[in-house]
Amino acid sequence: MAGTSKTGKQRKNANAQSQATPSRKKKGGQKASPNGRPQTIGSYLIRRLQDYGLHDLFGIPGDFVLQFYGMLEESPIRVIGCTREDNAGYAADAYARVHGLGAVCITYCVGGLSLCNSIAGAFAEKSPVVVISGAPGIRERNNDPLLHHKVRDFHTQKEIFEKITVASASLDDPLTAFREIDRCLEAAYRYKRPVYLELPRDRVHAEALVPHEPLSAVLQSNSAALNAALEEARERIQSAKQPVLIAGVEIHRFGLREEVLRISEENQIPMCATLLGKSVVSERHPLYLGVYEGAMGRQSVTEYVENSDCVILLGTFMTDINLGIYTANLDPGRCIYATSEQLRIGHHHFHDVVLSDFVTGLGMEKLRKKPGKFTAPSGRKPGQYQDRDPVTIASLFDHIDEILDDEMVVVADVGDSLFSASDLTIHKHTEFLSPAYYTSMGFAVPAALGVQVANRELRPLVLVGDGAFQMTCLELSTVVRHDFNPIVVVLNNKGYTTERFLQEGPFNDILNWNYHRLPDLLGKGWGFEVRTVGELHQSMQAALAHRDAFSILNVHLESTDISPALSRLAERMSTQL
Repeated sequence: MAGTSKTGKQRKNANAQSQATPSRKKKGGQKASPNGRPQTIGSYLIRRLQDYGLHDLFGIPGDFVLQFYGMLEESPIRVIGCTREDNAGYAADAYARVHGLGAVCITYCVGGLSLCNSIAGAFAEKSPVVVISGAPGIRERNNDPLLHHKVRDFHTQKEIFEKITVASASLDDPLTAFREIDRCLEAAYRYKRPVYLELPRDRVHAEALVPHEPLSAVLQSNSAALNAALEEARERIQSAKQPVLIAGVEIHRFGLREEVLRISEENQIPMCATLLGKSVVSERHPLYLGVYEGAMGRQSVTEYVENSDCVILLGTFMTDINLGIYTANLDPGRCIYATSEQLRIGHHHFHDVVLSDFVTGLGMEKLRKKPGKFTAPSGRKPGQYQDRDPVTIASLFDHIDEILDDEMVVVADVGDSLFSASDLTIHKHTEFLSPAYYTSMGFAVPAALGVQVANRELRPLVLVGDGAFQMTCLELSTVVRHDFNPIVVVLNNKGYTTERFLQEGPFNDILNWNYHRLPDLLGKGWGFEVRTVGELHQSMQAALAHRDAFSILNVHLESTDISPALSRLAERMSTQL
């Protein structure tokens, strides 16, 4: 049964820096906690979350998790109460992408099962979120009673989450619970994927039976395999006439940006990003080409990459969206492909090589004997518009590209919000967030909440279609509660644009809301209705100036107006369905 959510103790969000590295304590954790009280499962879990650098947690309370919420209230961890469990998951996902680790705490089944979609997205896109779920007490499960929230049996929820997390545990036994907490948190940190911890309500205050010290393993490469891989990679790059580097999402997740920049700069190797990995480096870097995404990308970028005789793919996921629905033309024999899960150079596979070791090793190598000069191909050219012209996708995104600055984070939902945003110039690393692989509609608004909880100095610019906005827009009420100030741009074309170009039908139409009136409902915020280029410029200028609350721009677009990238994508997908 859902209760009233609490915000927890207010405290300064100190050290919430982009890509913060968790400080894991390897010693301590005795039977007595630091305050002299007996170490309990609940208090140990809170302490270990703090050891990994977690400052904030998202969720919605309920009766099976209220005791743990009480402990959180007394801890330094700030609890951000959300309006829906899936929104809490999206927010924790975005928080993890900015901060390094996120967490969400919900009640049993009615809360946990509502969370599944956002956690599935975090798993698909390698975002480390700790899911903490309350559960019925062990003693009250005797004789298998029909307790509220129970679905099939008491293990159903855990079995479901086992499919969408990298590690899971039920903290039902004080003899094993402390070790299981260590195991799961270490898995989240190592593999950058969600983990699941189920805490029965009569085990929250269960004390340790024996003294326990936190466990932390160190992942190491096989030195012979690492050296062999580096030698072959060096030989291939040195003999290449036109090498190119494609950086992916794992460079974000594992904090390897500086190493990738070193490889590029010291050897004058131009860089690209995948759509999922966009903003892995500053897109103002002189060696940055743009986003490589097969037929969806700019022709100049596509041609440069596909004409390369050595493509170095670091931390990339070869998904259908990243590859422009498999329109990319990359010969595996000319590729060096390194992720946390595999390492392939040409057709040779190397095992037991850690991604960070390989990337760091490449950065220490002299890869090109005589690096040539490189001139980046020209980017897109903005159009010329009159104030009275109707707003189009082109004029909207040209203006957005002009107003982006170093303190803004673009949070793009799926559809044309994402495809149009692929050509935006992101100033700093990790300042573009989107579910560009899992592509779950409704991500952007709650993700903006997660961004500002992680780092209040960052201001999200949310790009969201009207269909996606209607799914999760009321999380703006949590934004209002915490005085955050994202700028939300609703691409209002009265329906589901991508699906219209796959198969037209009335099922793609939605009700046209007065999106700019949402501040009236929430009691705070600034709303603007935009139909012309002049109104767009005036409204955006006002939104940028109003820093005391969120702003929302209701941008009216023609239903047939789409980006070039979406046009190519829709054409390709329609032939495959």
